[in-house]
Amino acid sequence: MSSDQQKQRAAEAALAYVPEGCVLGVGTGSTVNHFIAALARRRIPLAGAVSSSEASTRLLREARIDVLDLNSAGDLELYVDGADEATRHLQLIKGGGAALTREKIVAAASRRFVCIVDQSKVVDVLGRFPLPVEVIPMARSYVARQLVKLGGQPVLREGVTTDNGNAILDVHNLAIVDPLALETEINQIAGVVCNGLFARRRADVLLIGATSGVEVLKP
Repeated sequence: MSSDQQKQRAAEAALAYVPEGCVLGVGTGSTVNHFIAALARRRIPLAGAVSSSEASTRLLREARIDVLDLNSAGDLELYVDGADEATRHLQLIKGGGAALTREKIVAAASRRFVCIVDQSKVVDVLGRFPLPVEVIPMARSYVARQLVKLGGQPVLREGVTTDNGNAILDVHNLAIVDPLALETEINQIAGVVCNGLFARRRADVLLIGATSGVEVLKP
């Protein structure tokens, strides 16, 4: 079974967690695209959705799901999103699609976070996937120097501007044994908007699509 089919399995399994009539938080990426398509097929009645990116907003509107502003929606019942890496402790790296800041905001505003991945994304230690860090453009070089001091090798993601108008540094060669501490430390660097570690706000449920079915992990 291909990784794309595994993603589809996880995405469809997430539908079981969606309460009818809720305002749903929706993330970004290839697995979430499967989730939005499944939502459209199943036609679960929703009060609307809060999207973490312009790309997901377009897909939600094509599926005839109202997209709401988080400021008016308030706290959300559920957030569904993918991840670039996940541990069995439900800690994540996100931001391969450059939407990490908005994703982290919507996750923080949601009572429950269901993360959907294929089995290739599950790791023992985070850091094989380069850690995305969103930075204010004028601080890019300064932040990069501080990330080198932390043992990483930051590389500017060329040609990418986030929906917030910022740059992305992808930090290679980190073995992240204490995700919560590193998330906090990087966020304290002046000029950092957000980093892609989801340890303080980790997933509440991890759905792993695999050839044998969908594995469900909870704290």
